[in-house]
Amino acid sequence: MSARLLQWAGQAAAYAGFAAFVGYFSSAPAYTHLDPAMALVKVSFSHGAPRQAACRERSAEELAKLPPTMRRKMDCPRVRPTVSLELLVDGIPLIAESLPPSGLSKDGPSRIYRTIPVTAGTHTLTARLRDTIRDDGEWDYERTITAELAPAQNFVVDFRADAGGFLFR
Repeated sequence: MSARLLQWAGQAAAYAGFAAFVGYFSSAPAYTHLDPAMALVKVSFSHGAPRQAACRERSAEELAKLPPTMRRKMDCPRVRPTVSLELLVDGIPLIAESLPPSGLSKDGPSRIYRTIPVTAGTHTLTARLRDTIRDDGEWDYERTITAELAPAQNFVVDFRADAGGFLFR
């Protein structure tokens, strides 16, 4: 009978120890996700650049060389160019990246998701994007705004070509 009591006491002690462990770590070590004086600038979008090359019509000789199941009159390359992106905050570049197209055939959209902590306050944000084959030169889309970022604010930079370019929210 005493062995049974010892077994129950040991089990109760193990449960109490586990409950104390979980209770302590559920609230004791203070974790701060973001410094209270900071705001977050989130850049998040998916953009499919125009195709690198235009469609062309195949000649009768080219069509004859192809298997019957692949005889399409128009030849349209699938590859999209790499998208170049820059984000400047107060003239300081925070993002300067080349975003390759997704997919096995490099025909999908280019994607980005970045979260950048920035001090709260008034900032000038400039977003630039190039989605053509050119490497240098002018940007295809560019927008500059002045924004008042509150502490702990999530400020989103989005891109929609059909809406005219960059959207700041």
